[in-house]
Amino acid sequence: MCAQTASAIRTPRIPKEIWVLIGAGFIIAVGFGIITPVLPQFARSFDVGVTAASVVVSAFAFFRLVFAPLGGRLVSGLGERPVYLAGLLIVALSTGATAFADSYIQLLLYRSLGGIGSTMFTVSSAALIIRLAPPPIRGRVSSVFASAFLLGGVVGPLVGGLLGGFGLRVPFIVYAVALLIAAAVVATFLSGARLRELRTSSTQPPMTFREATRDSAFRSALVSSFAHGWSNFGVRMAIIPLFVTAVLVGTAHEQRSAQLAGIAIATFAAGNALALTFSGRLADTIGRKPPVMGGLIVSGVTTLILGFVSNIWVILLLCAIAGAGAGVLNPAQQATVADIVGNERSGGGVLAGYQMAMDTGTIIGPVLVGFLIDWLGYAEGFLATGLILLLAAVAWIPARETLPTRRLG
Repeated sequence: MCAQTASAIRTPRIPKEIWVLIGAGFIIAVGFGIITPVLPQFARSFDVGVTAASVVVSAFAFFRLVFAPLGGRLVSGLGERPVYLAGLLIVALSTGATAFADSYIQLLLYRSLGGIGSTMFTVSSAALIIRLAPPPIRGRVSSVFASAFLLGGVVGPLVGGLLGGFGLRVPFIVYAVALLIAAAVVATFLSGARLRELRTSSTQPPMTFREATRDSAFRSALVSSFAHGWSNFGVRMAIIPLFVTAVLVGTAHEQRSAQLAGIAIATFAAGNALALTFSGRLADTIGRKPPVMGGLIVSGVTTLILGFVSNIWVILLLCAIAGAGAGVLNPAQQATVADIVGNERSGGGVLAGYQMAMDTGTIIGPVLVGFLIDWLGYAEGFLATGLILLLAAVAWIPARETLPTRRLG
């Protein structure tokens, strides 16, 4: 009993400022999910083809990637809170403008501006969590934050589908309002004085990306971030629905192919959510490195197998297991980067580079895998993706353990 009490005393609670960020993150995820079902249709309403409609989606990610280095410098120079709020306001205004776009060019411009704001609040929110999270619970904090985004990502599309019935412009107005609410929550409840106190108490200069790359753990995190973006964000969203549809052609389930493709994405999310209930504490207990490597191996092996399976129920099972692997991987990976930067230094450039690695994988993964599938087939496409994940696990072999209580060298 005494040991349990002492353990509880030693384990800090999640600070209230981080709960503010978690609440704002949930609102942002819901809002983003609201526009996801209607954005391609809205683009097509301007009499453009599927390719042009896809460019609108890609432009957002492209500008996130291009603006990330400047976003990191803004965080290091101006501070996390003002950049976070500015990013939210930019996305809110650009999304509100999107609702009133009169042409395809205007739509493309407004969504591109939204990508700039998105990378501002993404990098700054990660920097805020690093600065505010106590080192012993960084894995748990990353897990709770990811769970809030995941829950918002589930709720948002459901709401967006309903709102789309009132007109394709309505979801964009609702998303803009949601972002303004998130900005108001952060501005009101996230203490600027508290953050200034943390910044002024540190005499160390900001950590640069070049400095971080000297750390074996950060180099490995860049590789796994790229692989995570390639597989679990890019290929999962772009290729798995097409794969499920192709597998079901000529079967009794063919008429339900669209529904089952959606279920395949949902089962990945379910496996992810299940793993997030314990993966953060796992990373804070046994170290960051074992969960990262284990998550990459689980995701890699299940993805390798996926392309050789034709039974829909086995496909759904593999998607759930791959989702669990991603849920084990991500909190430990993010906690590793947080350990490297530490509470005492600003690391906007480091976080921007880490985010760019993931965004790069998300952008080029589906394209290259798509070419491979067109040339050879789905089995080879998933084989390549699985190998990317397994190679990322190999890249973690020389990485040092960063958990403060388990310096393993």
